Amino acid sequence: MKIGQEIIEAYQRDGAVLVKGLFADWIDEIAAGIEQNMSEPGPYAAENLQDGERGRFFDDYCNWSRIAPFERVIRNSEAGSVAAQLMGSRESQFFHDHVLVKEPGTTKATPWHQDAPYYFVDGVQTVSFWTTVEPVTDATLRCVAGSHQWPKPVLPTRWLKEDSFYPNEDDYIPVPNPDEDGMRVLEWPLEPGDAVAFNFRTLHGARGNTSTQRRRAFSLRFVGDDARYVERPGRTSPPFPGHGMSSGQRLREDWFPLIATR
Repeated sequence: MKIGQEIIEAYQRDGAVLVKGLFADWIDEIAAGIEQNMSEPGPYAAENLQDGERGRFFDDYCNWSRIAPFERVIRNSEAGSVAAQLMGSRESQFFHDHVLVKEPGTTKATPWHQDAPYYFVDGVQTVSFWTTVEPVTDATLRCVAGSHQWPKPVLPTRWLKEDSFYPNEDDYIPVPNPDEDGMRVLEWPLEPGDAVAFNFRTLHGARGNTSTQRRRAFSLRFVGDDARYVERPGRTSPPFPGHGMSSGQRLREDWFPLIATR
């Protein structure tokens, strides 16, 4: 799948872009994998609602090696090739998978955040794909244009407690409210298999799912040629215990497989 130059330029400029139909041939596999993941959650599975909040907001990550449909999507879809094109990278290396399900009537919003501060990855060449099994309008992903180029990262917080993830708050800017602050927010209604591509440094979030249908989202994350391991001031998310990497190293390919080369 070859991506048009205008899409690549929009991705580099805005930090987020819509890729129509990227996973259109993989919806059944993604849906099967999500259902398996929810019935057999992994060690990082979380329920993200406080007592009294309506609905259900489930998420889990790093399950591709035990959920065969996920691995087939990662290795056999066009995602790796498209990732390399968007990043302007010779290679694309898989980082991790992420499932985020909001059941009907879930009012909880996904908090505004950047992924990069949670990760032990440093580099400009990064991309996440966020796709859904159902058509989505209001509960779609929302991205702040240009936020991947902000000089200082946004404070990472815990989704339930809403306290800071690391101790050194002065190294970050406070979490903004893009709607109140008049920022340019990008969002697209999605058909099943459409994907929002966004940089690890792009500020993003999502509204609750107040519709009568489920919102099953699946995300795949890739890194490019310039990605290197970096130490963070605490346990990262995902943590990948026992990885054995040191600052400045490329991510080890036996844990983070090479998916595409141009």
